Amino acid sequence: QVQLVESGGGLVQAGGSLTLSCAASGRTSSTYAMGWFRQVPGEEREFVAIITRSSGRTYYAASVKGRFTISRDNARNTVALQMNSLKPEDTAVYYCAASSSFSLGPSAYDYWGQGTQVTVSS
Repeated sequence: QVQLVESGGGLVQAGGSLTLSCAASGRTSSTYAMGWFRQVPGEEREFVAIITRSSGRTYYAASVKGRFTISRDNARNTVALQMNSLKPEDTAVYYCAASSSFSLGPSAYDYWGQGTQVTVSS
């Protein structure tokens, strides 16, 4: 079992920045990759970014590439999502998730955090 807890969400003006953090505990050694997803009411959960635990390989959704940066600290079992140049369309609940594979699809992720709200005002 892996437990995930997100923090760092909030309200920010368009053009501003926020950093989300995800703290992992439990059997973190079984995790191959960590991902960030986001979801707005009535829509499907959307892939945002992924990072592998060992090599630090990353991949981003086209909508956030160049604005968001995912990073990890294996010693502290944390994953961060630095979000810059935020837009109102970035408003969503953001979730971190753990997977045993490198995948962009939510169904490949076995463990999820509770989510943290990010609201970007125009």
